[in-house]
Amino acid sequence: MRNWILPEYISDVLPSEARQIEALRRKVLDLFACYGYEQVAPPLIEYVESLFTQDDSALDLKTFKLVDELTGRQMGLRADITPQVARIDAHILNRQGVTRLCYAGSVVNTRPDGVLSTREPRQIGAEIYGCAGVAADVEAVELMFAALALAGLSEPRLDIGHIGLFDALADAANLQGNQRAEVFAAIQQKDVATIQETTAGIPADLQAGLLLLPTFYGSSEVLAHARAKLPQLPRVLAALDSLELLTLALQLRGIVAHFDLSELRSSYYHTGLVFAAYAKGFTNAVARGGRYDSVGEKFGRSRPATGFSMDLREFSALPFPSLRAGILAPSGDDAALRLAIHELRDAGEIVMIDLGVVASEVSIDRMLSLQDGRWQLVPIVKV
Repeated sequence: MRNWILPEYISDVLPSEARQIEALRRKVLDLFACYGYEQVAPPLIEYVESLFTQDDSALDLKTFKLVDELTGRQMGLRADITPQVARIDAHILNRQGVTRLCYAGSVVNTRPDGVLSTREPRQIGAEIYGCAGVAADVEAVELMFAALALAGLSEPRLDIGHIGLFDALADAANLQGNQRAEVFAAIQQKDVATIQETTAGIPADLQAGLLLLPTFYGSSEVLAHARAKLPQLPRVLAALDSLELLTLALQLRGIVAHFDLSELRSSYYHTGLVFAAYAKGFTNAVARGGRYDSVGEKFGRSRPATGFSMDLREFSALPFPSLRAGILAPSGDDAALRLAIHELRDAGEIVMIDLGVVASEVSIDRMLSLQDGRWQLVPIVKV
């Protein structure tokens, strides 16, 4: 067996893809900075206790684990950066007001999210801590759309759900343990028969509400239908109120929302609003986000939070401006030559010293040539 073969769903990132990923990373981080987000860089590896915001079996399964040779404690390779950012906000920064944080880095998953997915996504995201209002959710969605525009996606589709609707009905019905998990999974899969079978014996109005959740799919009219048909529980009404406010605010920004009130899968720790962006030509969502209130509770400080993330590697196949052709310069210690190279690089040109360059293997179209006592640019003619 060849020992250099990579594991399944793990791949090298070659020059053109790496350049595209890095260029987009810089653009998106600059965009976040314009909105007031401060960048943080959590470690790739931590003790497992710090990698989860709660007892989260799904995220636990996605996390590679190993033993720390220094302490004997169990460590994990992060499968998601948001829990780490929540720790930074709650435990290290400990600010009183609203905090905007962003990040970019690799995560590693024990299993891919889909057939065409990688187990080493390049996650980039932005999060707002300390604001429970809809205005924070509006900013998160607006910023997500701006980031997707930088990636070349001009018309992504926005799908919105709200986990609070399920939680309100399940809590009122006292669904717990395996029963709650089975109903939760069945609603995501729009499996009405399983929902009906699993909820047999709960109050009829609550069962009817759970059976209705998979049917609420479409435009903003869905919210009116849900308000008319779901049990009038305070938490149900509050969730629908927040979705209506969000819809109106997004419309003012030219963003049209579609709704799927059985969409509960945005991530493992979300507590309310969940949203995802989809685009033509992509199998999976190109970005996901939502609200995860009380996310810092495990780290000693409960704070409302909202945000989104996306995988930079998802966009590496999109059309991207070609790398500008470079300049080939001879190797040598001539002061005038070194000065000419320095000035060209300061002007943004790519200058490669000729240490054995094969012109057909790199992108160059000019070279520095000594003519009439001066170093001048001359075109390279490729045969």
